[in-house]
Amino acid sequence: MEIKNTLYDVIIVGGGPVGTAAAVYAARKQMKTLLITESFGGQSIVSSDIQNWIGEEHITGFDLAQKFEKQVRAYKNEVEIRMPERVSKITPINCQLGDRKCDFQVATNKGSYVGKTVIVGAGARRKKLGVPGEKEFDGKGVVYCSTCDAPLFRGKTVVVVGAGNSALEGVIDLFAYAEKIYLMVRSDTIRGDAVTREAVKKSEKVDIIYSAEITEILGDEVVTGVRYRDNKAHVDRELMLDGVFIEIGSVPNSEIVQGVVDMDQFGQILIDSKH
Repeated sequence: MEIKNTLYDVIIVGGGPVGTAAAVYAARKQMKTLLITESFGGQSIVSSDIQNWIGEEHITGFDLAQKFEKQVRAYKNEVEIRMPERVSKITPINCQLGDRKCDFQVATNKGSYVGKTVIVGAGARRKKLGVPGEKEFDGKGVVYCSTCDAPLFRGKTVVVVGAGNSALEGVIDLFAYAEKIYLMVRSDTIRGDAVTREAVKKSEKVDIIYSAEITEILGDEVVTGVRYRDNKAHVDRELMLDGVFIEIGSVPNSEIVQGVVDMDQFGQILIDSKH
């Protein structure tokens, strides 16, 4: 693997809101900066209508990603961009380039870079159900962001999959838009905070299906329904609907700093806010 013979003041991993903001601020401090990302935009790139980005009444994830990239590229003298490139490992090292000390090596699928500081803005990826039809109808009725996509299902029937706060908040996001909302829970109870649980339970729009797991997402060009296993009755059932909101949590993209920094049991990087 080729190691680039350049020492960066800061190496930034990620091209979403965190990574691009970090790049702009580092550039304005005239730091020699490297931004490594597979693409610009982050998790919101898949959304067709974002309505909660301040300063934009409506914007697609694609258009927002283009704005991120344009602003970073405006600092072309300060920020070097490596894209598409995927970081595989970040390692503390002790090396010397000229009269300056290297502190970190960042390995990617295309090479290796050294820097004084690394900012990890790699974000997270949504947990997937891993069932037939999920991949095929991603963006065609299968969605992972109720905040972004709830308005697209005005007057529609949808199912929200999950039992925690993200699922309950997804249901509440849909109150103003969907005609009918099913909440599908794998266990026999829903979690989340008490206030949110009560808001969901008292809504006439919501039916909660307990002890159920989706086994297949059905559709033609777009989602038309789901097939699920009723674990209480031990039978398979079908539900006709227009959208599937998968809200079963996310997985941090933190494997690249495994063993380098402290993490919690969920793989989230622990931060000491006092320093």
